Amino acid sequence: MIKKETIEKVLDTARIEEVVGDFVDLKKRGTSLIGNCPFHNEKTPSFHVSVSKGIYKCFGCGAGGDSLKFVMEHEKYPYPEAIRYLANKYNIPIEEVERSPEQMAAQDKRESLYVLNQWASKFFKEQLWETDLGRSIGLSYFLERGYREDIIKKFDLGYSPEAWNGLTDRAQEEGFSKEYLVDIGLAIEKDDKSIYDRFRGRVIFPIHNLTGRVIGFGGRTLKTEKTVPKYVNSPESEIYHKSNVLYGLHLAKKAIMDHDVCYLVEGYADVLSCHQAGVENVVSSSGTSLTSGQIKLISRYTKQVVILYDGDAAGIKASLRGTDMLLEEGLNVKVLLFPDGNDPDSYIQKFGASAFHEYLKNNQEDFVFYKTNILLKDTKGDPIKRAEVIREVVQSIALIPDEIKVSVYIKQCSGLLDIEERVLLTELNKIRLDKAKAKDRKEATQSAAASAPALDEFIPAEMLAAMQAEGIALPEAPKQISSEILMERELVRVLLNYGRELVTWEGDGDIPVAPFLLASLEDVDLVDSACKLIVDEFKKQALDYQVPEAKFFFSNSNSEVATLAVDSLASKYDISPNWNDDKRKIFVPEEKDQLKDLVNQLIFRMKKNKIEQQMAGIREEMKSITDADELAILLSKYQKLKEGEKLLAGFLGNTIVK
Repeated sequence: MIKKETIEKVLDTARIEEVVGDFVDLKKRGTSLIGNCPFHNEKTPSFHVSVSKGIYKCFGCGAGGDSLKFVMEHEKYPYPEAIRYLANKYNIPIEEVERSPEQMAAQDKRESLYVLNQWASKFFKEQLWETDLGRSIGLSYFLERGYREDIIKKFDLGYSPEAWNGLTDRAQEEGFSKEYLVDIGLAIEKDDKSIYDRFRGRVIFPIHNLTGRVIGFGGRTLKTEKTVPKYVNSPESEIYHKSNVLYGLHLAKKAIMDHDVCYLVEGYADVLSCHQAGVENVVSSSGTSLTSGQIKLISRYTKQVVILYDGDAAGIKASLRGTDMLLEEGLNVKVLLFPDGNDPDSYIQKFGASAFHEYLKNNQEDFVFYKTNILLKDTKGDPIKRAEVIREVVQSIALIPDEIKVSVYIKQCSGLLDIEERVLLTELNKIRLDKAKAKDRKEATQSAAASAPALDEFIPAEMLAAMQAEGIALPEAPKQISSEILMERELVRVLLNYGRELVTWEGDGDIPVAPFLLASLEDVDLVDSACKLIVDEFKKQALDYQVPEAKFFFSNSNSEVATLAVDSLASKYDISPNWNDDKRKIFVPEEKDQLKDLVNQLIFRMKKNKIEQQMAGIREEMKSITDADELAILLSKYQKLKEGEKLLAGFLGNTIVK
């Protein structure tokens, strides 16, 4: 367990812009930093980082929190591991007690899966380097492929023995559960519930996440039988999602930023050979089609991508269909085709590192022009096919967000396709218009669904029950937030933003906002649980003459409290500093400048709301009263409350109808 003092030091040291900036391309806008949200797909930035408040907030999907919450959500780390990640980033030492594999396996499942994978990676390396069989079979294979020992160690390569239960038996002996071995994909379960090794008799390529933790494995067979699959990979698991992983990125990210370009290859061997040749800014999609998640990973570090193709015509055309996503993300894409069916690995092994560097330098071609030429070769004078190629090329150009690039591509492709620019522009505008209409229809449908009445208002109860019995998914009716809860959230917002601010109150002198508010609203009970928890903490610390900082709640174990705290501080809009400069002499008052009025208005509104609730209760009670004396007492109470309501309404500027 990490000491409380260490946790506080980590949270105080962590800078939100530095932590988020490792994963998101942030740009200055006003007093905030903005970028595309890493938690949902978006083209227009709605993700804001406030340096002064130490929080991030996406106004698209609602995600928000502090540095710790970001690491936990983005990297899917449990709380202790997120603290360790931040401590490591800022070189803050953490004392850890040595734990046995049994103790490690007893932790929460997610952390146990990480520990199990790390143990398995160590097991595979030991088999490769420390056993006669591993050295004679696995290590010999890597060396014969031309990989140096330092490269083999750099990528943690290993070997899994041919035995059916070599790893699974050892793992269970050391305290790891059978369930986790199956969940993580190291073992396969048979019908009789027994398990066996997934990667038996293969050389092993560990797959790491951005921080270098092992999340999965790729295993290559050394057998020549066609019935045996060449590669076996870890299945999707709680910690391994193929669409969000690029092989070798944990080792390549610094080189990618230094050279401002990323080389994208197909397989594990290509990455290893490139590193051995001195080209470290290279990653692999591991034989799968590129996904939006993988593209976002690349775009964190560079906007320049060079795709290294192996020269196979069918493979190139298949890749062309998925590479348009790179353009859509605003990346500058080039391609490089190796001769005679070579891939990066075989080219380096045949011709050496110097020839590879020279080939990289002199043979890159812009992706759009390359795609145009490749597709034109298949038209063979057929006008229908030519028209299809023109349309497909323009569709690729239409994805590019930079209008200057679009203009250049249209001009250049006009010559390549031998067609007038105006025709290409007409088709471009048509494609964009169709896309905009489709987007509008989708948004209109979502808006209509969000504003639709509750299901039971237009679907009979019997039909609803029947639909639910059949397992038919039903849209959720939008949740309505009462005015009472909105007022409570406003109370929390004022406490978190201005609780420590000193205000001069008539007859009381200078008092911070928090104790004045709490004392003024002592008789008001809160109904929202998250609001109540925050206000109760303010009351608790007030006993020691303390006012908690907003960041105290950002990493609260109650997710509703943490979300409410971040939302209370997050602001999508800021007043530009240009408004108040000496040149324009336009003064725009800020909320902080009118804090006394803000606090008084909030107190009056909440007290008025309490009186209205009491009046409603009396009206309900009078419906069942028959005794004249009791009725008179209730009427007297009601009249006094009415007078109080009228007085508060006067302070608020409302008109009360008698």
